[in-house]
Amino acid sequence: MDNKVLLVDQSWGSFFQAEQQQPYFQELLENIKKEYQTYPCFPSWEAIFQAFKDTPLPTVKVVILGQDPYHQPNQAHGLAFSVKDNCALPPSLKNIFQELKNDLEIDNANNGNLTPWAKQGVFLLNTTLTVRQSQPNSHLPYDWTIFTDHALTFLNLNCSNLVFILWGKNARSKKHLIDLKKHLIIESAHPSPLSAFGGFFNSQPFSKTNEWLIAKKQLPIDWSTKKD
Repeated sequence: MDNKVLLVDQSWGSFFQAEQQQPYFQELLENIKKEYQTYPCFPSWEAIFQAFKDTPLPTVKVVILGQDPYHQPNQAHGLAFSVKDNCALPPSLKNIFQELKNDLEIDNANNGNLTPWAKQGVFLLNTTLTVRQSQPNSHLPYDWTIFTDHALTFLNLNCSNLVFILWGKNARSKKHLIDLKKHLIIESAHPSPLSAFGGFFNSQPFSKTNEWLIAKKQLPIDWSTKKD
């Protein structure tokens, strides 16, 4: 294990410097390092902070909050809800794409790598950034939620006119960290098959996000993941 895990975009430098000075963060990394040395874990060690690499702080427009990474091989790569190229779509992502098609008539088919979203300023953050293979929520006992709460607070304070998309109970519990005088919250049920019909479908998060961005004189997001 090495420090490649902390190679993030330099615009996040002040945030990471502050976290590194806190005892919880050093303990967190030590615990996660032991997990990776002992068990198969995801995403890869170098991709744990991928969201902070792919979406520089000044570019952030939208925050989509997930729970924890996909827990099977060759899926997770450090962006919430996203999968690697040529990977079958997990059920939640299938439902996200179905809602996108219903909302904006964009058909991403099986292109589940959401890096094009991240490169446009969609910050794809899980509340827990790592997981043990085949054991969802296995790293929940560690202090990832402290870290990600701090990240959300940092975004809330240092950015304006962001859209926070909160799907499901876990994500919606973070509302208290967001100043509604500065930002927009779009919330609904989770896209999981267990809850998608309970308020996720027909919630139109993609069109609502773009309407907000246009109203704030920002470029809307091109939600397509298809490659040229």
